[in-house]
Amino acid sequence: MIRVGIIGPESVGKSTVCRELSERYGWHWVREYAREYVEALSRPYSYDDVLRIAHRQISELQAAYDEPVVLYDTELIITKVWMQHVFGKVAPEVEQAIRDYPMDIYLILTPDIAAEPDLVRENLDKREYFLEWYIREVQQTKQPYYLVSGQGEERTTAAAEAIKASTILGR
Repeated sequence: MIRVGIIGPESVGKSTVCRELSERYGWHWVREYAREYVEALSRPYSYDDVLRIAHRQISELQAAYDEPVVLYDTELIITKVWMQHVFGKVAPEVEQAIRDYPMDIYLILTPDIAAEPDLVRENLDKREYFLEWYIREVQQTKQPYYLVSGQGEERTTAAAEAIKASTILGR
C-alpha cells in the first residue's frame, strides 16, 4: 500500500483532486473528516474538538487497507498546523503519529486557483503563508513531495503524474 498525503492551504481543491483520482484510477480515498466534524458543530470548535479529529485521523492511518494506493485527504500535518496556529500547541500524539505513520509521498496543492469561501474556511487570505508552513512540515518528514498546481483537469493530471512518477511506485 502506498500512502499519499494530499495537503495544502484552504480551498486549493484537495477533496476534488482526491475524488477525481479515486474515480479515475479506483484508488482508495480517505475523506476529510475535519470538515464534516466542524460543519456539524453548533458552536465554535475547541482544542478538544481538533484533538477528536486527530484521533479519528490516527485511527484511519492505523487501518490496513488492501489497496495499491490510498489517498489521505487533509491528513495529520494539516491538523498539526491547525492546532499550532489556532491554539498555540500541538498534542504529542499528533507529533508521534506523524512519525509512526508517515506518508510515502505528499502532494502539496498550491493556491493558484480561486478561493471559494464557505462557513468552515477561515484563512483564505493566508494561503501562501500556510503553503510555506506545510512545505516546511513535509520537509521535516524527509518523505518525497511534489507541488501540484494547475487549473481543473490539469491539476488532477499533475497529481496523478506525480504519484506515478514517484519512485515509491517503482518498488
